Amino acid sequence: MRLQDCHNFHDFRELARRRLPGPIFNYIDGAADDEVTYRKNTESFSKVDLVPSVLKGVREVDLSVTALGQKLALPIYCSPTALQRLFHHQGERAVAAAAAKYGTMFGVSSLGTVSLEELRQQYDNPQAYQFYFHKDRGLNRAMMQRAKEAGVNVMMLTVDSITGGNRERDLRTGFSIPFKLTLGGMIQFALKPAWGLNYLTHEKFTLPQLDEHIDMSGGALSIGRYFTEMLDPAMNWDDVAEMVREWDGEFCLKGVISAEDAATAASIGCTGVVLSNHGGRQLDGSRTAFDQLDEVLNKAGDKLDILMDGGVQRGTHVLKALSMGAKAVGIGRGYLYPLAAAGQAGVERALELMKTEIERDMRLMGARSVSELSQENLRGS
Repeated sequence: MRLQDCHNFHDFRELARRRLPGPIFNYIDGAADDEVTYRKNTESFSKVDLVPSVLKGVREVDLSVTALGQKLALPIYCSPTALQRLFHHQGERAVAAAAAKYGTMFGVSSLGTVSLEELRQQYDNPQAYQFYFHKDRGLNRAMMQRAKEAGVNVMMLTVDSITGGNRERDLRTGFSIPFKLTLGGMIQFALKPAWGLNYLTHEKFTLPQLDEHIDMSGGALSIGRYFTEMLDPAMNWDDVAEMVREWDGEFCLKGVISAEDAATAASIGCTGVVLSNHGGRQLDGSRTAFDQLDEVLNKAGDKLDILMDGGVQRGTHVLKALSMGAKAVGIGRGYLYPLAAAGQAGVERALELMKTEIERDMRLMGARSVSELSQENLRGS
């Protein structure tokens, strides 16, 4: 199977599965507990049907949107995700370059493997920073100041990860950073020697956003332990309000599901929220972002920008979210599988296919721009 054989989300997933050692593939592919929410994220889009209009004279289609003060050429963006150079040696460099080519936003994680500064210097498309709130308040201030000095456009505070989700696939393989594998996990690495050669012949794996502050070597601080031991489960609205004041710019909460929480976010000065359940990787049984869109928009849609992610695999999923009222839609696994499969070329192909799907579907809907989409285009199935 080759990159040119990939035509959709499932094709990219299969190519990534073939190329990655089992523990790393399962880190991307897995979710919490019984993975019910992971599956429901995509299934939720099937509950609503699109109602197209015909004979609209759709000669040109404008896919651009403005979200969190950023002008995006596409209504999708690359959500921030951790550890990208584990999946392919190009990591965040590949994602940033592909996002720049298509004129959209990309996010960088606190657990990113390329520095904020390098990515900001090389690419001028909108950049968001996924921030985790640590027990050490001084560390929080230092990391936020660093992001500001780097020129990050959007601060994206993750609020659904005050402790790590129960990701049992990782427990079975022993996936951690540094690697501390079970026997089964080691066998899986042995079966994919090309990945190991690639990993060993490129620059050393680091976490540049954290390396100055946290020793993640020697003591084998696993990702799960990082969430459990370093992050502050006591984080509250007063802490966030202080961060909003210090940042003094576009500030978004990622991981909101409750409409009341979205309204509270607006009241303390946040400019946006991302409706998200972390791809089903945190609280299994959580409501899906798409199912919550209408409720949250009715409560807070006039007070701040509402974005969403989770389960997006098709252009029609994007159109349904935009028709509901989302300002933009994030993809995570939708570019991680292509990254793992083929680096920058894979991410570019994924974005091109999604762009083509959305543009085609907009024509079939009779919509010349995203602004012409509305809930009038939707019906419950």
